[in-house]
Amino acid sequence: MKKLLSIALCLGLVTPAVAADLNSDWPQWRGPSASGSAATSHPPTTWSESENIKWKVDVPGVGSSTPIVIDDRVYVATAVKTDRVQGGANAEATTTADARERSSAENAPGRDTQPGGIRRGGRPGGDRPEGGRRPGGRRGGGRGGSGGSAAPTHLYDFAVIAYDRATGDEIWNTTLTSQVPHEAGHNTNTFASFSPVSDGERLYVSFGSRGVYALDFHGKKLWSKDLGKMQTRNGFGEGSSAAVHDGSVVVPFDHEGESFIAALDATTGEEQWRQPRDERTTWATPLITEYQGRTQVITNGSNRVRSYDLATGDVIWECGGQAGNPIPTPVRFEDNVIVMTGYRGYAIYSIPLSATGDITDTDVPTWVEEDAAPYVSSPVLYKGQLYFVKANNGLLVSRDAKTGDLRIRPTRLPGVSTVYASPVAAADHIYLTGRDGTTLVFNHGDSLDVVATNKLDEEIDASAAIVGDELFLRGKQHLYCISK
Repeated sequence: MKKLLSIALCLGLVTPAVAADLNSDWPQWRGPSASGSAATSHPPTTWSESENIKWKVDVPGVGSSTPIVIDDRVYVATAVKTDRVQGGANAEATTTADARERSSAENAPGRDTQPGGIRRGGRPGGDRPEGGRRPGGRRGGGRGGSGGSAAPTHLYDFAVIAYDRATGDEIWNTTLTSQVPHEAGHNTNTFASFSPVSDGERLYVSFGSRGVYALDFHGKKLWSKDLGKMQTRNGFGEGSSAAVHDGSVVVPFDHEGESFIAALDATTGEEQWRQPRDERTTWATPLITEYQGRTQVITNGSNRVRSYDLATGDVIWECGGQAGNPIPTPVRFEDNVIVMTGYRGYAIYSIPLSATGDITDTDVPTWVEEDAAPYVSSPVLYKGQLYFVKANNGLLVSRDAKTGDLRIRPTRLPGVSTVYASPVAAADHIYLTGRDGTTLVFNHGDSLDVVATNKLDEEIDASAAIVGDELFLRGKQHLYCISK
């Protein structure tokens, strides 16, 4: 399999390890530039269950994480509810889960044959977690169906599955661990809300309290790391994805206990550094980006957005002013990073990467806005313009990434009421998917100019991936490849 460039998680700043086209893959949940955009792709603007569907496959279990695409494979993370009950005669100890890995690659190294792996029977209903889907709900505390539900009793198989990009055929699936989740989770969350990530050498996935894992591209587990158990706010569940750069896998671990952020060696899983964090539960995924010879790890929090030195873990700069329950991933524009929160208040800060120390209540940020910001979804940055929704509702907002000036004032999205998936962009079009499976495609510009409304038959919380002229959407039950 070809190697990728060493991915610098920023827009327009990439240090190549080998000659390759970054736009040929989607190696993390916000794409090759961590902006949600695909610079040279031309996916369809129209589709339905019967139009422009190259393939559609059932994905066992549940998950709201985004698929990633590396070369000719599509990879998804999932959690499959089993019939094994905690304490029952047929329950397997979670401490021996490593011995239960079911990958044909481990039995026959170097071969891409299909393992026994995950069962596909009884998919409707039976595989849904006792919790639900992704953290979210109404702004202002109305996140219906709190984490006060009874804790799960069934074991779940936490797995990564590889599909053939051309046909949708399952190539392998690997169960990385089997555990009983200790929290029920919010009814819009899943036990697999973490997106895989790749540096072109290996695959990595954090299942949070269930561990962090590395696999090779044949599905063989290479290492695992147990960082402990999270106690999330109101038992809402987990969802921060890991990030990888230059030999380090960075894992955020914000919860109601002792929060921290850690960097693991990408080859061995050994801990390189750990920094305590004065933060409660977040669901934000870090941005890793290089600036003037130094690599910064930027991650949001209710108290502070902070930048850490990837080499040492030291704090480079920090800034207060964010709202609660941070979820959106930061995005880089030129020499600034833009961070957003949108729960019980709105905050957007554009912060220079040259900042040092505590810049709270200073004039260091290049611009600040507090009238609208997303809650669950992240913004897409396309050609100097930010597109996002206000809170979780169907109001589109767009700002100039350089100045913060409004380009599109809050405008109602026709046919879309609730949004968890993050928008993506390609070929001068923005693709925005609502929870009911409706994707609006509209023109890049200073007004909402809808060119197509596309409806699929299932709920969608996962963000899309765009590779070449194909768009990949993961629904509640199926993975779609959309192509002309």
